[in-house]
Amino acid sequence: QVRLAESGGGVVQAGGSLRVSCAASGRAFTTYGMGWFRQGPGKEREFLAWINWAGTSTLYAEPVKGRFTISRDNAKNTLYLQMNSLKPEDTAVYYCAASSSDRPSVRLGVYGYWGQGTQVTVSS
Repeated sequence: QVRLAESGGGVVQAGGSLRVSCAASGRAFTTYGMGWFRQGPGKEREFLAWINWAGTSTLYAEPVKGRFTISRDNAKNTLYLQMNSLKPEDTAVYYCAASSSDRPSVRLGVYGYWGQGTQVTVSS
């Protein structure tokens, strides 16, 4: 069992940068592979990035590859998503999620635990 809480969202101009965080509590953080997702208005939730238990392996969706970086600090029980070169189409609610599997996955159903989301708005 783990509880997740995102923070760090806000408004940023196109081309700018932002880092969102996900604080985990409950079960040991290193038990879980972690992912970042986002959901824009009227759209389905979209996979962005994944990181394994040890933080030694990552996977990115093509729309954000090269711009976003996922990382984790297990000593602080915190997951991060560094977002650079932001575009207006990046505007969405950003969610972190946890899975007991250490295999990478883009499927929402694999992730059993979700945060409440944090709003990121990119202005043109």
